[in-house]
Parts: sequence; structure tokens; C-alpha cells
Amino acid sequence: MAISAAAAAAAALSFPRALPSPLQPRRRRRRRSAEPPACAHSERGVTFDPGSAFYRSDSAAGRDLAVLAATLHRRAAGPSAPFLCLDAMCGCGVRALRYLAQVGADFVWANDASEALRPVIVGNLSRFERAPDRRWAVSHLDATRLLSERYLRREYFDVIDVDSFGGDAAYIRAALLALRIGGLLYLTSTDWRSARGYGSRSSLSSYGAYIRPVPYPNEVGLRMLIGGAAREAAILGFHITPLFSYYAYHGPIFRVMVQLHNGKQDGISNYGFICHCKSCGQSRTFGFDELGQITCGCADKIDPDSITVVGPLWTGPLHDTTFLTEMLSLATEWGWANTIENGVSLEKLLDTMIEESDSRLPPGYIRLDEIASRAKVNSPPLGTLINSLRKEGYAACRSHIGANAIKTNCPIECCLDVAQEIRNLR
Repeated sequence: MAISAAAAAAAALSFPRALPSPLQPRRRRRRRSAEPPACAHSERGVTFDPGSAFYRSDSAAGRDLAVLAATLHRRAAGPSAPFLCLDAMCGCGVRALRYLAQVGADFVWANDASEALRPVIVGNLSRFERAPDRRWAVSHLDATRLLSERYLRREYFDVIDVDSFGGDAAYIRAALLALRIGGLLYLTSTDWRSARGYGSRSSLSSYGAYIRPVPYPNEVGLRMLIGGAAREAAILGFHITPLFSYYAYHGPIFRVMVQLHNGKQDGISNYGFICHCKSCGQSRTFGFDELGQITCGCADKIDPDSITVVGPLWTGPLHDTTFLTEMLSLATEWGWANTIENGVSLEKLLDTMIEESDSRLPPGYIRLDEIASRAKVNSPPLGTLINSLRKEGYAACRSHIGANAIKTNCPIECCLDVAQEIRNLR
């Protein structure tokens, strides 16, 4: 079988008519189509078999969020052009399958570097649609190479999903280049060491951020990932906005859905530094023009080691309120909102994210045990503390990122006063 090297890597390639295939292999022998593997798993009614691929059922909530976001984007885009999705590290192909079956994508490209997974991927996608009318392709290329080739051939996608392992962010620039303007890029990191400040050199090389230990490392991990994407987009003359940011304890996994926009943003108001004072517990954000002036206003100005600075990273909102509200409406429409899958309630998760998207809320969260320790009281009930802070005129909510923690724009000293008042009323 004599075909080009690129064609051999994507032998199952089949673009929709509106997007002509760049690969023109010579005539080859007809092969028997792969039989769908025995069904072993199901997500929201879509059946598949993970085979020997790495698969986590705990990650289904992240895939649910991706399907909801991609569906809203497809509806907004309209039928004027084919809706194209690319899963750059597809594993067994469950995400690609769900983009086909639930989002209604016109074409999905499923790629995984491991050729050993080809029978599993093809079998799962064949379960939805088989040759010769299939709307999917399977390839086995390095993700960065695949994305770069799509850009060089001017083949742009509406949704690109990169479910990577570790903290390698080399693919981000190539993914942005292969994305249509207005398209969605679903980013991933499992680099918990960098998020906790244990791998500062790694975070600096991957995301351009120097990370040190702070009390809210899981949120820092998300902001580090968004900041890396924002930096790469600016280099290319674009800018991005995060539609939602999701942290999952298993793994742990940091996932962010960003939307690509043309042109650079004016200023760098959402890209800067976070300062945390270990002495008083207060956190603040600082811009590049304030470097050299980073201090804390607390009484302890003697110990310079009490100040921890991380960045540069994303300091703006983690979510888009309007988009999340539409996602919740769609989840309700589909009957997903009120169900619990793998211990996760989408309604509760999205409600919490909507509250977190309040633009008044600064980066970071405060754990109740830290409040109790500093105020020298028993931990106040989470709901009671949030309601009390709101009555005082502050923004406050739960955090989906940190268990038993709150996000608020209330200064730490006022927060301690409120906690003591709650103790006195009980």
C-alpha cells in the first residue's frame, strides 16, 4: 500500500464536503471495517468501550461541561458552515464520540499518539456512524504536529479539546492557530506540583508563571493555565476569555474552556500577580506597573518572608456568568441538571460556578479552618458566614475549587470580626 507518510498517519480521514481533504492517498486495498467493541461503559446515554486506554469515569463531569459548551457554541454559530471538532489526545475516543452524538458536530477528528488504540477508537466511533458516510477521522500523530499541520493547511476548527497529562503546554500555541476566531479551546493540566509551588521552574517554562506555595493552590493552578493561554494568544495577536474553569479533586485535574478573539486586548488588567501575606492572611492583586511596590498594609512589616508573590497569571474572572447560565439552562433542558453522575450534581456545580463568576470577587479563597484559627473561634457554619458577609454588603460565595472554603471581597480582618459575631450570637 503506497501512500504518503501523512496519509498513513490519518488513514481513516474523511472530511465533510465543505472541507476538502488535504490528503489524497493512492488506491489501496479495501479493508474490513472495524466491528464496534463490546459495550462496557455509558455516559449520558452514549455507550462505548475504553478498551486498554486510560479512562476515568470520575472525569465525566468535565466531559459533560464540554458537551454543553460546544452545543451552545454550535447553536450560536448557526448552519452557515460545518461545525468541526478536534480531539487531539482522544484516548478511547469517548469525547470525540460525544461531540458527534450529543453536540451534533458535522465532523470530528480523533487523534491519539498511540496506534495500539486504533481498533478501540475506530470501533467506538463506528458505533455512532460507519463508512462510507462517516463524519469522523482517526489519526495517530503528536498533538502539536497535528495542530500545526491543520493551521498550515488552513483547516480551522470550532472546538479543540486537548486532554493532556502533566504540565506540558507546548501544544497551546499550535491549538490557538488551528482554532477558528470565536472558537473554543478546552485546556487541561494535571500538574499539581507546579500549582502548589513545588515545581516553580516547570511552571515558568510551561506557563511563564513563577508559582510559590499559597493557601489556595487549586485556584492558582487554573489561573496559571488561563494565564499561559492568554500569553500565547497575545503573542499571536489574539486574546482569550475564559468561559468556565473546572477543578476536579481526582487527579487532580485543571480544565479551562477559553474562547478565542481577534486582536489584542487594551492593557493587561487581567494578567498580573497575586500577593499573599502569611502574617495577616490577606491576598491582593498587583499589575506590572506596580512591581517594586508590592507590600501588605498589615502591622507586620518587618519580616519580608511573610509576603508571597506568584505570577504573572490570570487575575480576572474564572467564568462567564451569561455563558454558565445558558449551560445550566441546557443541562436542565436535557434532564442532566438534577441527576448525580459519579457523585457530581451538574446543577450544584454550575450554580456554584455562577456565583464564583461575580466580577467583584478577587482571586483566592479562604478556608473556614483558617478563619476559625485566626479569629480564635470554632468554625462558623459555611452558609451562615456567607449570609452574614452578604448582609454587610460584601460579595461572598462557596468555592467549587476548595472544600469548606469561601470566596469573598471582604478584607480578612472584617471577615474575622464577622466570624466572632456569629460565635457571640450562638
